[in-house]
Amino acid sequence: MEKQTIGKKSHNQVWFVVLVSFVLCLVLRCLDYSVLTGAKNGASMVVHGFSYALNTQRSTQHVAAMDKPCEETTPPPYKDSQVYPILENNVTSGDKVQVQVQDPCSGKYIYVHHLPSRFNSDLLKDCRRLTKWSDMCPSLMNSGLGPKVKSPQGVLSDKSWFETNQFLLEVIFHQRMKQYKCLTDNSSMASAVFVPYYAGLDVGRYLWGYNTSVRDASASDVVNWLRTRVEWKQMWGRDHFLVAGRVAWDFRRGTGNESDWGNRLMSLPESMNMTMLSIESTFWSNEFSIPYPTYFHPSSDSEVIHWQKRLRRRKRRYLFSFAGAPRPSMNDSIRGEIINQCLASKNTCKFLDCKSGGKKCDTPVEVIKAFRDSIFCLQPPGDSYSRRSTFDSILAGCIPVFFHPYSAYAQYTWYFPKNYTKYSVYIPANDIKHGRVSINETLSRFSKHQVLAMRKQVLELIPKVIYADPRHRLERFDDAFDIAVKRVLESVDKVREDIKEGKDPSVDFAVGYNWKLKLSGIVGDHPLEQFF
Repeated sequence: MEKQTIGKKSHNQVWFVVLVSFVLCLVLRCLDYSVLTGAKNGASMVVHGFSYALNTQRSTQHVAAMDKPCEETTPPPYKDSQVYPILENNVTSGDKVQVQVQDPCSGKYIYVHHLPSRFNSDLLKDCRRLTKWSDMCPSLMNSGLGPKVKSPQGVLSDKSWFETNQFLLEVIFHQRMKQYKCLTDNSSMASAVFVPYYAGLDVGRYLWGYNTSVRDASASDVVNWLRTRVEWKQMWGRDHFLVAGRVAWDFRRGTGNESDWGNRLMSLPESMNMTMLSIESTFWSNEFSIPYPTYFHPSSDSEVIHWQKRLRRRKRRYLFSFAGAPRPSMNDSIRGEIINQCLASKNTCKFLDCKSGGKKCDTPVEVIKAFRDSIFCLQPPGDSYSRRSTFDSILAGCIPVFFHPYSAYAQYTWYFPKNYTKYSVYIPANDIKHGRVSINETLSRFSKHQVLAMRKQVLELIPKVIYADPRHRLERFDDAFDIAVKRVLESVDKVREDIKEGKDPSVDFAVGYNWKLKLSGIVGDHPLEQFF
C-alpha cells in the first residue's frame, strides 16, 4: 500500500511539472522579447523610465491590459539623451498600450547662439579697455563674480561673498546660462533663443570721446549676423532675448547727433523684434528690468536661509541711512537735500560718503554693515533712475525708500510686489526739493508692527534679487536668473499662441507703454495707485 501511494504521488508531480512548464513557455512566448532584453528601439530607456517614475513618484498607475496579449508593441523612440523620462500615464489605443512620457524640459528648451568671439569672449581678453576709469580685469574672476571677500569681519557670512562689479551682469548671466538644465543644440526644439552679446561691456569702451559710427558699429554687426541665421527666420527674432549690463538708455540713442548719448542697439529694427533685458528699462514694451548684481552669490539654499535668519535677528541702531554722493551738476537731484537731512538727524541716520576717491561704497563689508544696521535705506535717483544700492539694501534686510516711481515701481515688475507699500516707502522728490517733508519725521511714524511686516517682505525678496554662483545651483529657490528665464519663456509662448490664432505678432510687441511714460515724468505727489 505504501509503494502504491508513493507511485501515485510521483505520477501527479510529473503532470504538475509538465503543466507549469507549458504555462511558462506560453508566457515567455507572449512577452515582448525586445522589452526583456532592452536591445532595440530604445526599449531599455522606456523600461528604465517605468522604474524611475515608479520609484521616485510612487505612481499608483498600472499598465492597462492588452486585448491581444501576444501582439508585439514597439515603444516610441526616446528623443534626447538629456531628457529624464517621467511616467505620465498609460493610454490604450486599440490593441496596443502606448506609454506617454513627459519631457521635463518641454517648453523650456533654450538654444544659445554661437556668436563670433568678438562679441563676447574677446572683449574679456581686452579687459583693461572695458572702462575708461578703472581696470576691470580683477572683476572677471570667478565667472564674473569678482574677487572673493577675504575678510567678512563678522558682518558677512563666511563664504559666497564677492566684490562684484555692477556692470558685469552680461558675463554672470551667460555663465549661469551655460549651466541651465534645458539647453539644446537643436534650435528647432528651442522655446527661446539666447543672444550672448556683451552689449554693455562693448559700448562702455566708446561712450566717452567717440563718434556715433564707432559706438554703433558692433551693434549693427551683431544684428546683421543674427538676421542671416536660420534661427532668426523661425519667428523673425521674437523668440530671441538679450541681456545688457547697463541701463537701457545707453542703447536708445534716438538721433544721429554726435552729442547724443549712447548707441542705437535697442532702437534697431531687428532689436525691436527681440526681448531686451537690462538693469534699468525705458518705456518700450519689449524691455524688461532685471536686478543689478549684488555681492552675495550663494552656492546652496542653506546659505540663503542662514543669511535670512541672521538678518531677522539683527537689531538695527539707525532709523535710516544713505550711501551715495551729491550730484551738484544735476539741477533736479535731491541728493544734496537728503545728505543734509541725514547729517542733521545725527544719531538716527547713517551716512556712507561715496565721493570720488573714497572706496567705502565699493567695499561689500562697509556697504552691508551700514544697511544691516538701518531700518530704512534711502534710494534717490543718481545718474539714472535706478541704483544698485536698492538691491544691496534688500540684501541687508533694509526697507528701501524711493523718491521717484521709476527707480523701482516701473522697473522690476517681475520681482517686486505690485503693492509697493508692502516692501518700501515712497516720498515724492518734490517734497524733499522744496523742504516740505522731514525724512526723519516721516519714517518715525511707522509703527513697530508696520516695520516688521515690511522687513518680512524684504527678506522674502532676497532669493529673487540675487544671482547664485554660476558654478552651483539652488534647488529650493528661484534666483534672479531663474525668474528672468521663466518670464521670457512665458512671453515667447504668448507670441506663439498669437501666431497660432492668426494674429500679427508685431502688434504691441514693441510699443511705448503709456503708463511708463507717465511715471517717468512724475516727480510730485501723484497718486501711484492708478498705476499699481
